[in-house]
Amino acid sequence: MSAVISDTTRKILGDLLLKEVIDATDSDQYYIGIGHSETYNSTDTTITPTRTRALERDIRNKLQSVKKVEAVSFVVDRHNWASGAIYNAYDDDVIGTSYGNPSRPYYVLTEDNDVFLCVQQSKSNTGQVQTSVIKPAVPGGSDRNKPFELGDGYAWKYLFSLSAAQTNSFLSANFMPIEKVEKDSANCNIFELAQLNVQNSAAKGQVVGIEVINGGSGYTSAPAVTIRGSGTGAVATATIDGGVVTKIEMNNFDSDLGSGYDAADIIIAAPSSGTTATARAIVSPINGLGFDARDDLKAGSVMFNIQPIGAENNDFLVDQSFRQISLIKNINTPAGVRYTSSTGNALRSMKSASSNSLTKSRVMSDGGSPEVKAHIDMISDSSIFYHQNDSTGFGAFDSGATTITDGIGTISIDSAAIPGDVDPFSGDILYMENRARVVRDATQTEDIKVIITV
Repeated sequence: MSAVISDTTRKILGDLLLKEVIDATDSDQYYIGIGHSETYNSTDTTITPTRTRALERDIRNKLQSVKKVEAVSFVVDRHNWASGAIYNAYDDDVIGTSYGNPSRPYYVLTEDNDVFLCVQQSKSNTGQVQTSVIKPAVPGGSDRNKPFELGDGYAWKYLFSLSAAQTNSFLSANFMPIEKVEKDSANCNIFELAQLNVQNSAAKGQVVGIEVINGGSGYTSAPAVTIRGSGTGAVATATIDGGVVTKIEMNNFDSDLGSGYDAADIIIAAPSSGTTATARAIVSPINGLGFDARDDLKAGSVMFNIQPIGAENNDFLVDQSFRQISLIKNINTPAGVRYTSSTGNALRSMKSASSNSLTKSRVMSDGGSPEVKAHIDMISDSSIFYHQNDSTGFGAFDSGATTITDGIGTISIDSAAIPGDVDPFSGDILYMENRARVVRDATQTEDIKVIITV
């Protein structure tokens, strides 16, 4: 048996996740966590993560800090418009956003942060694909809601523009945010209102393009093209070269795409002598291009974002590094109560009863038999924050231990295992990532983006 879920299913599942985060209550919270201060190996080469309980346990053991998800959005692959590039036209019979060719996507983001969908690829009279050399720009007035053709032969449809808030939280080198505006116009900002107008102006069931399957032979003049189906009004014209139909283009993108087509076929007049050309109609989504940009651009990924600032609330380590990122749902306090604060520290700590002479990033030990060891993550006055992993073992430090040493300094302690704000072994881990070392300092802000693809 062969089966596949639809793009609609991917959108629905992503939307359920997104709305659960947006509508989170005290009993349902999402946090992004960072951790893993020690090196992966002798060369600190990033280890490829695996979908295993062992990696989950490793992330929990090494968790340093968490911050509540600050922003969430659907995202799609980012494709910047560039003069001299070739773009594909929207097609209802292909998978993905670039039709198997990453250099030829069917939508673009311009330097003005405007997003356009390509509805016609430029071709010469011989059928050769041409490059795009005129940057699409948002038309004025009511024309902004209709497809338009430029002088280089490419036709585009404006979908939406990114606001400063969207670019700050979700725009990255590889992804860009996308949404459907579901507000009343009175509550929209200027970017949302522009997109809402596009959504409300979407025409159902348009024939947005025609693909020539077989150019036929023997044509001495361009044949008549008839678009037959459940809708009306779609009009197209064929071009021939050397007796062959090389392309069929819609007559006018402002008025000749028709409407009401659930399906359509293309009838091409036969030549007086030769073989008849064949072609396929490309029909818009049910509710029309622009009605839901997530459908048009096949959105199936959700991005979560946090931007921790320096030591933020003294919960994030500075002058220390991290190598792991996780997304955790419903983490608790050590007492088992749902954690709801904006940030939290996940590390255990001990209190020094003597002058603190230990050094962070070293391994400390109680010198016992069996020996109890831990990685030192941070030292703050008399507090030593630490974690344990498979290499140190998981023995418990005894508050009655006489000395703790890191091989250089030695201290005595009066409290051995003070829990952090959150219990790292609570909650559900939804996302796990190993990455190259990131060093934090007190003056920097991390921009941490987690992307889940359905």
